[in-house]
Amino acid sequence: MIPLCLPDMAFFVIQVRTGKEKQYLKQADKVLRAPEQRLYWPRRALRIRREGAWKDSVAAIFPGYLFLQSEDIPPPLYWALRRIPGFLRYLKDNQHIEPLNTRDREILQHFLSYGEIVQRSRVFFDQDRRIRVISGPLMGMEGRIVKVDRRKGRARVRLELYENSFLIDFGFDALEQALESPASS
Repeated sequence: MIPLCLPDMAFFVIQVRTGKEKQYLKQADKVLRAPEQRLYWPRRALRIRREGAWKDSVAAIFPGYLFLQSEDIPPPLYWALRRIPGFLRYLKDNQHIEPLNTRDREILQHFLSYGEIVQRSRVFFDQDRRIRVISGPLMGMEGRIVKVDRRKGRARVRLELYENSFLIDFGFDALEQALESPASS
């Protein structure tokens, strides 16, 4: 089994056409030769209600963005990745490729620590109707939650990437509210 993330490696961001990430990844696998180079496409599991039925779905956490874990991007790799259909640009831009800063890398590694497809978190709501995360990818992200839709089982989280802000929905399974202790009656 390949380790999910090598801790001291940099992450570079490649922007590709949204919806074409999977095709780009297939082509990029033929280009990435060094074992320490790996391309990640973090995704999230959601439940979507269509025509009255709940269906499981998978969506990108950062639509249109792939993350290259590598020490650097040498010119042959730079050009090989750039020539793959669907490539748009490197971030910050093609002339000034910068790895993720520490804060952004920590957020990415937080999600990748749950696998490339993060499952729904387990939560409960306290007496003040505030969300409390018990387990899952929302753990430690409570301060970033900007909206909760209990009916849909989703929490909207504000994430940043290169000073750009994204609002992303993550799924959760709500547990029954904890019973009050007899002493509080």
